[in-house]
Amino acid sequence: MSDIPRAERLIAALDVPDAKQARALVEKLGDAVRYYKVGLELSSTAGYYELIAWLTARGNKVFADLKLYDIPETVRRAAANLRSCGASFLTVHGHRSVMEAAAREKGAMKILAVTVLTSFDQRDLEEMGSTRSVAELVLARARGAAETGCDGVIASGLEAARLKAEFGTRLLIVTPGIRPAEARPTDDQKRTVDVAQAFAGGADYIVVGRPIRDAADPRAAAQRIQETIKGIFPA
Repeated sequence: MSDIPRAERLIAALDVPDAKQARALVEKLGDAVRYYKVGLELSSTAGYYELIAWLTARGNKVFADLKLYDIPETVRRAAANLRSCGASFLTVHGHRSVMEAAAREKGAMKILAVTVLTSFDQRDLEEMGSTRSVAELVLARARGAAETGCDGVIASGLEAARLKAEFGTRLLIVTPGIRPAEARPTDDQKRTVDVAQAFAGGADYIVVGRPIRDAADPRAAAQRIQETIKGIFPA
C-alpha cells in the first residue's frame, strides 16, 4: 500500500525480558524506528500497558502481538481492552470465530490474523493433524480474515506474493522472520526471507527482532534496513 509512511514499514520487535530493557532499546534506536512490536514476552511482565502508553506518548506506533486465541467472548473483551490502550495493530489466531470476535471490537485498531507461524514448516502442520500444505493453509486463513472483517494477516515472505495477488489492497501483509541475505543464522525460524525479498513479494510491513536487537549497534542495523526500504519505496 503506497499510503504507508516509508519509515513505518519497519516494525522493530521489543523481544526483551522486561519493560525497562524495552525502553532502553527504544531510546538506543532513536529515530531509526517509529513502529514497535510489543509481544507475549513483555505481556507476561509488569508494566506492559504502561510501556504501550510510553511508546504512544513518544509518537511511536505499537503492534500488540498477542496472538489471541480463546473463546469468542473472551477474545472480544480482550480486543476491546487493547483497543483502548492505543495499539494500532493486534494479532489473533486465524480461527474464524476468534477473528470475528476481535473484528467486532477493533474500532480504529487493525486486526491481523496469524496464518501459519514462520517457525512452522510442513512437518509441524502434519503433527497438528493438518492435511493442507503450508501455502494452502495460509491462503485459507487469509480468505477467512478477509471474510470476517480483519484488516490484514501475518504471513511469511514465502507466501506474500500469492496473498497480494489474490487480495490486493484488501489485506495488509505483515511479514516476520526477516533474516540477512547472507550468513543467515540457525534459529527457530524456518520460513525466512530478507528485507528486499519480503517487500518484493508484497509485504506491506516487516517485523525485525534479533537482527536489530542482537546487533553490535542496533541503531545502525535499523538504519541499514531503513536505507534498503528507501531504495524500494522512493519518495
